[in-house]
Amino acid sequence: MTGHNGWRRASETASLSDVHSSVPVRGRRFLKRMMSFLGPGYLVAVGYMDPGNWATSLAGGSAFGYTLLSVALISNIMAILLQALALRLGIASGRDLAQACRDAFPAWASVPLWLLAEAAIVATDLAEVIGTAIGLNLLFGIPLEIGVVITALDVFLILWLQGKGFRYLEAVVVALTLVIAVSFAIQMAYAQPVLGDILRGFIPQTEILKSPSMLYLALGILGATVMPHNLYLHSAVIQTRQIGPSRKEKLQAIRMGTIDSTIALMFALFINASILILAASVFNTAGQTEVAEIQDAHALLTPALGSLAATLFALALLLSGLNSTVTATLAGQIVMEGFINLRMRAWARRLLTRGLAIVPAAVVTVLYGESGTARLLVLSQVVLSLQLPFAIVPLVMFTGNKAKMNGLEAPRWLVTACWIIAAIVVTLNVKLLWDVASGATVVI
Repeated sequence: MTGHNGWRRASETASLSDVHSSVPVRGRRFLKRMMSFLGPGYLVAVGYMDPGNWATSLAGGSAFGYTLLSVALISNIMAILLQALALRLGIASGRDLAQACRDAFPAWASVPLWLLAEAAIVATDLAEVIGTAIGLNLLFGIPLEIGVVITALDVFLILWLQGKGFRYLEAVVVALTLVIAVSFAIQMAYAQPVLGDILRGFIPQTEILKSPSMLYLALGILGATVMPHNLYLHSAVIQTRQIGPSRKEKLQAIRMGTIDSTIALMFALFINASILILAASVFNTAGQTEVAEIQDAHALLTPALGSLAATLFALALLLSGLNSTVTATLAGQIVMEGFINLRMRAWARRLLTRGLAIVPAAVVTVLYGESGTARLLVLSQVVLSLQLPFAIVPLVMFTGNKAKMNGLEAPRWLVTACWIIAAIVVTLNVKLLWDVASGATVVI
């Protein structure tokens, strides 16, 4: 039984209620109004360039050269389409994805979806913990075990940024993203990769499906690029804009939000592709095909490209970890509040998710040291890939429903494309699980 414009129940509270509709949309001209929507896409994009991406791209580039560039490109196209649906859901329905699942499904369905979403956030946080700790180690010589514990203190950074206002938080994220992009542009200039090899790498190869090891890393790249928590995040942070109630205003907001996220995700593609290209051009071509550890990559970059490139590599890694903590905090808040309407103070929510991530990270670093971090990073991204269908399928269902979207449902071509994406992700995940069960997959 449904009511409330196609939903089983009315939404009880606004998403991110403390900052909901806090950013005014000013100006009549397109460019000025567009500037009001600049920000949410970059909050989403930083999740596509977190330390988990580094591990999968480094491992993929060193092991298989430029071949997996096609996976990074396809994954980014998938991300652009899915994020367009996520922001449309937030604007048209007034619900974030977590609230929509709670309002649309009975408890027996929404509770497992909530637990899976929480698992995805823990996996995301795990990558950030390890990546930030490695960045601190490379730049300042702080031992990994201590670095892992220090990452818990970033809760104070998040609280300080949130206290300054949402636009200030977005500005810091955009600035750090630009610094990361410039760092990799300089590294690319040092590496001087062959343009023809890069272009060929963007052409999909059938060998990716035939090789269990390559498929494992391909799914890691997919999980690191199309991240489930970003779908929850985007559907909520777009609602920080003061969007008018009319159909025209909402359509304009959808268009501007889509432009913002598409441009931001192209930045993310540049950074992810740069990491893979760097690994392929510096390591794979030199016969170093097993450079999966970020620390090893940093050590090998110094003799290959010089100390400046290696320092920029470490700096970009640290900034990526710090940047993505912002989005993980917000996503954790959105998921918990949306699914079970449980509200916690920001510092308590942050410490809870960080604690869940720090325990396995600390255990691995203590038992295995540097040698275990790459495996854990890649595994965390594969876990994200396995969780993806449980976020994609509800999202496509909701945004294709005219009643639930108040007459602003997604175009049929977009819904069809996203159903195809969901089918591809499910098929690849089933194949991976089969390979693991049969012992065919070689985990790098």
